[in-house]
Amino acid sequence: MELCDRWGIPHSKFRGHGDGTWTDLDRRKALAYAAYQRQVCPGCGTRATEWDEESGGNENAYVATTHRCIGCQIIADKQQGVPQGDEGHGVKVLLIPASVHSALQFARTHTTHH
Repeated sequence: MELCDRWGIPHSKFRGHGDGTWTDLDRRKALAYAAYQRQVCPGCGTRATEWDEESGGNENAYVATTHRCIGCQIIADKQQGVPQGDEGHGVKVLLIPASVHSALQFARTHTTHH
């Protein structure tokens, strides 16, 4: 359902059935998925009922762990060099493949400006 929501297509079309027309079942699935998504915490991705033993959950349903993403680390390091104030407004730090960066650099140095 996540892909159906993202692509804006009915579940039946995703499964290879029908002509892309939203059926009653497709609409019910989409509404149920939207209701489910509203229950998910944007910070941790869990739902309150998963923790609530009275709702069938378990206080120990998840375990906190750490993970270092090198890409996020590189972005954070580069963001420290973004100027504060007006000079830094609108400056975004993103990752692009090294090969794309090299091609862009090459194009900048070898493009004739008229």
